[in-house]
Formats: sequence, structure tokens, C-alpha cells
Amino acid sequence: MSPRRLKNLTLLAAIVLGALTLVVWTGEWFSLTLRESATGHPVLSVTGDVAAPALIALALASLALVAALAISGPVLRAVLGVLQVVIGFMVALSAALAVSNPVRASESAVSAVTGVGGSNSIAALVSAVSQTAYPVIAIIVGILTMALGIFVLATGRRWPGSSGRYRQPVVLEAPEVVGGADADSAPEDAAAHAVSDWDTLSGGTDPTSR
Repeated sequence: MSPRRLKNLTLLAAIVLGALTLVVWTGEWFSLTLRESATGHPVLSVTGDVAAPALIALALASLALVAALAISGPVLRAVLGVLQVVIGFMVALSAALAVSNPVRASESAVSAVTGVGGSNSIAALVSAVSQTAYPVIAIIVGILTMALGIFVLATGRRWPGSSGRYRQPVVLEAPEVVGGADADSAPEDAAAHAVSDWDTLSGGTDPTSR
């Protein structure tokens, strides 16, 4: 595979993973069944923006990193690869923490509906929890993002440089004409000599005798 094609496929994969992170952030992660005495709506849906609110920032950072990778050099590309690994780790960690304790991850949603605060009080209101596939997908996306960052570290040196349209244009200045000032002043000097000779002739003196 050519280096340019390798670069393009890597950037495309990074865009897809960043977009998937946004998608899972907006999806429904958990469905909580509350006790009937807690609220008139015993089933509460909890989305990713509540269960793992950090995913939106991580997804945007991942997409911004794609733009930086497209125009960076080999040294900066290695730094960005490390950042890609860190972003993937944080995505997987955020989803894993939500899966490990769905009730705690959903506390803000339960509190908004019931008006009850405190971890123990909220846990007492929840009678059952069901989980969708979105948290698992988020963990997989995080792991793939980490793998992509490692891939960038391993292959980034083979990538071609950025296109010429990203470089600073060079302005070429026209060379100065030697003697340009003298050439401009020559007609003025000739006119001044002609007037001087006429004045000398009018005074009765032959200008050619000088």
C-alpha cells in the first residue's frame, strides 16, 4: 500500500471513530425501572450524555485531531498519535465506569425526575436496570481508537507531507534597476543646462567658450 493511501485510510478511520463516539453519546444507554411511589413514570430512559457526559468532548477532540494529523510533520504526528491513544482510553474508561454502576451513572436523571438526592436514596428508588448495546459499542470504539493511535505511531513516518497549498507562499521581488535614479534625473539636468546656456548667450557671452 502506498504511503498516501495509508494516510488517507487512517484519517478516514479516525473520522469514522469520532463520529461513532458522537452517535453512542446520543443513544439510550440504560432503562431504569423506578418504584411506583417515586414518580408517575416508573420507567426512565438514560442517554449517553447523562451516563458518560465526557464523550462529547472526547469525540470533538478526536475529530479535531484528524485535521491536525492531515497537515502535521513526522514529529508532531507522533505526538498526535499518543493523544489519539489517550482519547481512546478515556472513551473506553468512561463507558466502562457507566456499565460498572448504571445507577450511579444515572443519578442526575433520577434526581431530576424524582427530586431525590444522595446515592443511597436514589439507589433505593431503582428496582431494576436494563442496558442497551450503546455502552458496549462505546467501549469497543474506545479500544479501536487506541489501536488507531498506536497504528499512527507505527506508520506515521511513512506518510507523505502536506500539500503545497498549506505552505507559505513565496513572494519574489523584482530586482532594482541599477542607475534608475540617475536615468530619471538625466532629462532634468539636460533641461537645466539648456536654460543656463540661453541665459549666458543673452548676456553676450559665448557658452561654447567654457
